[in-house]
Amino acid sequence: MPEERLQKILSRAGAASRRKAEQLILEGRVAVNGAVVTEMGRKADLDRDHIRVDGKLLHGPKHLAYIALYKPNNCVTTVTDPEGRATVMDLLRGVKERVYPVGRLDYHSEGLLLLTNDGNLANAILSAATHLPKTYLVKINGTLTAEQEQAFRDGLPVEGRRTAPAGLRLAHRAANPWYEVRLFEGRKNQIRLMFKHLGRLVEKLKRVKIGPLDLGALKPGAFRNLSQAEVEQLQKAVKHSAGKGTLAKHAAVKPVHSTTRKRMKEAGPAVPAFRG
Repeated sequence: MPEERLQKILSRAGAASRRKAEQLILEGRVAVNGAVVTEMGRKADLDRDHIRVDGKLLHGPKHLAYIALYKPNNCVTTVTDPEGRATVMDLLRGVKERVYPVGRLDYHSEGLLLLTNDGNLANAILSAATHLPKTYLVKINGTLTAEQEQAFRDGLPVEGRRTAPAGLRLAHRAANPWYEVRLFEGRKNQIRLMFKHLGRLVEKLKRVKIGPLDLGALKPGAFRNLSQAEVEQLQKAVKHSAGKGTLAKHAAVKPVHSTTRKRMKEAGPAVPAFRG
């Protein structure tokens, strides 16, 4: 196998996300053939070189695992938490493979989370150039005006930078309505900050789709292995979304078409009954 950048090897082997791998290198926790590496840019070959992370010899994953998890509220999307809070890893009872979350959901957000040891797919999904759409159901404390809805779709100035065009439609009309939001980027607290910019607070936030992958009938805290067909659909969606002009094409679509109301009714306790 040709040499690759060290952080890519760590990610592909499931040792950490690409960003976390870079942090491990800078902290001096990675060694190649006995020599500690502390600078970015070093290349190696996992089949030829001895690569250790915190003293443990790195091996490529023997089996690629892909897991869809319903992240519940009051749970952090990390492998460990210095504050001792529950993490999504605590929910993976019986999973033998060492998998990692792809992206994150905030502590008080819930819904679909993908975990895998396939570093290539994880990095492709997280890449800013991919624009793989993610769909959310969001309950806020008041209805937006038509002008505010259009401003949300066009992009809002958040923390000094305008957000990318997004999908938005009213999913359930009430005093505290639910909106369906489709994002093509993944900035921290983005949805909450966008609604806050428009004078609205998010009361509940649930992710229901990552590209073609659907939360389905999963209940909070439950997980399942993806089928081979779902993995192939994700891989295909990543390649398609990374194509030139994909973001502009998605941004031009009308409000997102989906079976949101049906999903809400079938979800039972996962989505509380709507009460203005």
